Amino acid sequence: MLHQMRSSAKWIWLFIVVCFVGVFLFAETSGLLGVGPTQITPGTAVAEVNGVDVPYLAWANLSNQLAQQEERTSGRGLTLDERRRVENQAFEQLVSNILLEQEYKRRGITVSDQEVIEAAQQSPPAELTQSPDFQTDGRFDIQKYRRFIGSSAARAQGVLVQLENYYRTEIPRAKLFDQLAGDVFVSDAKLWSVYKDMNDSAQVSFVMFDASTVPDSAVKISESDLRAYYDKYKKQLERPGRAVVTVVSVPRTIGASDTAATLQRAVALRNEILSGTSFEDAARRESADTVSGRDGGSLGTGARGRFVKPFEDAAYALKVGEISQPVLTQFGYHLIKVDSRKGDTLTMRHILLRVQQSDSSAVLSDRRADSLSRMAASQDRKERLDSAARVLGLTPTRAVAVEGEPLMGNDGRSIPSVSAWAFGGAKVGETSELFDSDEGYYVAALDSLFEGGIPTFEQAKDDIRRQLLSRRKAETLLPKAEALAKAAATSTLEAAAAAAGATVTKTEMFTRPQFVAGLGRFNAAVGAAFTLPIGAVSAPIVTDQGVFILRVEKRVDADKAAWEKQKDTQRREAISSIQQLRVRTFLNEIRQGAKVKDHRKEINALARQQTG
Repeated sequence: MLHQMRSSAKWIWLFIVVCFVGVFLFAETSGLLGVGPTQITPGTAVAEVNGVDVPYLAWANLSNQLAQQEERTSGRGLTLDERRRVENQAFEQLVSNILLEQEYKRRGITVSDQEVIEAAQQSPPAELTQSPDFQTDGRFDIQKYRRFIGSSAARAQGVLVQLENYYRTEIPRAKLFDQLAGDVFVSDAKLWSVYKDMNDSAQVSFVMFDASTVPDSAVKISESDLRAYYDKYKKQLERPGRAVVTVVSVPRTIGASDTAATLQRAVALRNEILSGTSFEDAARRESADTVSGRDGGSLGTGARGRFVKPFEDAAYALKVGEISQPVLTQFGYHLIKVDSRKGDTLTMRHILLRVQQSDSSAVLSDRRADSLSRMAASQDRKERLDSAARVLGLTPTRAVAVEGEPLMGNDGRSIPSVSAWAFGGAKVGETSELFDSDEGYYVAALDSLFEGGIPTFEQAKDDIRRQLLSRRKAETLLPKAEALAKAAATSTLEAAAAAAGATVTKTEMFTRPQFVAGLGRFNAAVGAAFTLPIGAVSAPIVTDQGVFILRVEKRVDADKAAWEKQKDTQRREAISSIQQLRVRTFLNEIRQGAKVKDHRKEINALARQQTG
């Protein structure tokens, strides 16, 4: 079979060569590779990993492949932010592949022909086990699969070569995984301890001295305090790049008539379904939720808490098989159908119709956006954006973009593509091209740009001061808290609190991982609820929120019989989790220890020059 794989290889390589030439010619004719003495060519090194190059063409091809997969899933084109995220994913994948190959060589991990043949026969890839071509009565039929890979059709289609490449990649990974994590075991004692941490519960009464009541002026933080904190924690202060941008937007204004028109569409679609059209076909044809729409509107099976409140309220009011009236949420109008119900668990479908501008409103927005683009987009002077905003009666806004994240506007909404543009080689003072989204059109100007990394002491000083401030303010409340705790030791918490003019708050039952109103989450006060004797009043407990004195009212230990019933499942999940963590930690370590020269910023800047 391996011989058959290799005899087919010449056709695969011919295909690769044709694709390479096609991509190269496209890039040349489209200007992507640039012209002049310094060019971006298919062989240009996007990065060097321990002396091994990552070619531009490999990065571009993988980026395009991942982007196309996301576009097929989402049913729309990607924003520049999403495209940059995909490019980063492709980059890290290529870097990891090189590091893994180097690690295989260092450890002597190889793959024999016999191993490839046995894996192809016994362990087909998941995509093939799910293929309808290899199913019998709805289940994977390995005999059908084996007959196919032994056929001339498999050879002609290049499937055998693809399988060989797949196993020569996956088998070394599996061997490395086994070397790194094959010895993981979790004892009963550890499983029970973890189960208790998740399921023990407690109830407490507490008095809180709130740090926010202390004025900032009451706390003195010296320069030496700030410097000591910086020296100790500066690696943890590392932050991504930041850019200050001015954004001018043309909103796609939604009016009452647009909402009414969408509601009318939803009512008509519901009547069509009630008249005989299947809900699934209507979802595939009409739903703006393209992911569920491709599956007939399926939202799967689950309990409460998966969706926004108006949607869930309507869904849980339905009978099985019933079609809801149109339900309005922030996403648009929904038609909901419940396929089955078991207690609070529903299997359901929906059709989403987004509320969009009418054609007449859209034309007006488009014209203003065209004017904004013509007057201010892709310029080297920010003044043109300011001028265009005045002429068009638009209000510029300033915002801070964080490298690797979409820009968030002052209204809390995401502004697409601006952040990726700002960190993609733009120069201070430049304006962007015109970007658009469902909410509107945008042109941005780059006001300032700050490189990411570990900040200097002067840059970090204000952030450090804010971090130290809360704890120091809480510490000033310790004398009051100590006096109350001392009084409570000779009377009661309630009596001591009343004398001090404080309030005693009683919690509901809670577990260690829960957020507890008034106490917070994952802090010393919550931890004390599971260590103090029942009825005892604690000493003052300092957190960033303030100082607490508490008394444990009740504690319920986890049910050991219930733990025994799920112990085997818990062990499998724990082992898998530890194995994955061990492998991720190892991969992170070799990534951090690698000498990686990343040339993407230079390449992006060169591409901008060549297309500018």
